Amino acid sequence: MKTFTATPADIDKKWIIIDAEGVVLGRLASIVAMRLRGKHKASFTPHMDMGDNVIVINADKIQLTGKKRDKPNYWHTGYPGGIKSRTTGQILDGAHPERVVMQAVKRMLPGNRLSRVQMTNLRVYAGAEHGHEAQKPEALDVASMNSKNTRA
Repeated sequence: MKTFTATPADIDKKWIIIDAEGVVLGRLASIVAMRLRGKHKASFTPHMDMGDNVIVINADKIQLTGKKRDKPNYWHTGYPGGIKSRTTGQILDGAHPERVVMQAVKRMLPGNRLSRVQMTNLRVYAGAEHGHEAQKPEALDVASMNSKNTRA
């Protein structure tokens, strides 16, 4: 029996919408990363962009466990002495809370050119409104998949 390798003609992309309200960040990010890569499909091929297009709404209402809300996130500006930090809670309360979800998903994908292409299939919105009704996305209820996926 020969190994099946998908070609661009075999790829069937769907649109999926996920409501992140009350869902734990790490558990959401791992499910989204799996969907972006296409590992949930039987025809998964590692070197092809087979994943679905994922829309995450209510990213500002994501939950964190433990003291992760107070954990600092560091980055460097590129200038001497340019190390900066902000806590995850400050980012979630700031102007762009969707960046926390984007960064969590990005870090769960492999660090290569293909994962950068797969990240373009992810759309994260802080509120409940999104502009993708025309694509007719299917709802994926992450909260009901496992009781540990949500926090009160």
